[in-house]
Amino acid sequence: MNPLLKRISPAPEADGIPASPMLHAREAAFPAPFPHGLEYSPPCRGTWNIVHTGMLVPESHQIFICASGCLRGVVLTAAEMGLMGRFSSIELRETDLTGRDNERLILTGVTDILARLPERPRAVLLFPACVHHFLGCNLRYVYRELRAKYPDIDFAECFMDPIRQTRHLTPEERLRRAISRLLPERLKEKQAAFFGNNLKTAPESDAWRLLKESGWQVRDMAGCTSYAAFQELGASSLNLYTNPFSLPAVRDLKVRLQQDYLYLPQVWSGDAIEGLLQELARRIGADAPDCRAARERAEQALARTLDIIQETPIALDLTFTFCPFSLSRLLLTHGFHVKAIYADAISAEEEEDFRWLHENHGDTELWPTKAPALRLLPRPSHPAGPPVLALGQKAAFFQNTPHFVNMVEGGGRWGFSAIEALASDMVAAYRERQDIEENVRRKGLGGPSLL
Repeated sequence: MNPLLKRISPAPEADGIPASPMLHAREAAFPAPFPHGLEYSPPCRGTWNIVHTGMLVPESHQIFICASGCLRGVVLTAAEMGLMGRFSSIELRETDLTGRDNERLILTGVTDILARLPERPRAVLLFPACVHHFLGCNLRYVYRELRAKYPDIDFAECFMDPIRQTRHLTPEERLRRAISRLLPERLKEKQAAFFGNNLKTAPESDAWRLLKESGWQVRDMAGCTSYAAFQELGASSLNLYTNPFSLPAVRDLKVRLQQDYLYLPQVWSGDAIEGLLQELARRIGADAPDCRAARERAEQALARTLDIIQETPIALDLTFTFCPFSLSRLLLTHGFHVKAIYADAISAEEEEDFRWLHENHGDTELWPTKAPALRLLPRPSHPAGPPVLALGQKAAFFQNTPHFVNMVEGGGRWGFSAIEALASDMVAAYRERQDIEENVRRKGLGGPSLL
């Protein structure tokens, strides 16, 4: 090998198959068990991207300004959602980078797009890209001109710049903050809002029930069906979020609109859930809830599920829930056989759960989801014996099992009711087969090769 070159993918073994990147829990280091390098994007993308999240703003229109290669994924997302009428793009070419006034290009492009739309949108989410940083594009001037020309449209200052996500806000965090800045000042009411989550919070979730029983109005950004309803989120006294990418947004709202906020992570420990409910009750001035009945229902649901699936191996992944190690601990402490966890890193809030797994179930397999070796490693077959039960699309794909719970980011569930619902879903997945490719093919399996 040329001494000036550095291998960024694993060297194949004699048979052409790379070594497995899997680690056992006892071998893994916190918080980054796997080396950072070249990344593989498996076909089971599963979770939301910035187009999905932007579409949560009703009566809005998204405009992406970038090269055609960058546009591919976001265009496909809008097409899959059937919402191409709310999506436009300004394609950048090489000559635009060297011989064009890019501020004027954006202004002209946006003007042309808005003139062609059948209806004037209430808000425009404008997405410049990484290249605009390199060009030193004066985006403040661009937004100032757009707001002066279209005073009836709210412009959200978004960005598609993943090159800065290790040192600055990620595109997901920046987008949620930009969306939050669309909210106007409103007289505060006895109202709480779930803000920044991609999925509408289930009304049966313990936090929602506590708010309603305490006389609070509950709104949800993911459930708004009109821009007017979205703007009413500005009247909230308290914002609740389960998606960790939403912290910059709710923190900004606290400064700008004086809205308090509370993080409700998707923990799966009964004690942790009860502690969060007690904190929520304190914030809203309610009595501490009695969780004994809800906890007992969750325990009974898990026990019934264990009686059915018994020693069936379970694999779960980081797209299924934001707290995969907390979920693994719940299942292991209730007698389930957790075989594998797919997670590229371990969040700080899950350190205690990881340490517990490290010490008590060190033989549990930890797998990355982005390692290039996964592209070449054969996926397992299950000709005999109990099938693997997967929680999440990535776990289902890598384990090659038709028995899986097809859910991402917690499915809008939270608390003891989430545990009950999970137990029911696990039984259904154990008994019924699903087609993996039918569920994970979009933007991946079935698409043309880009190599």
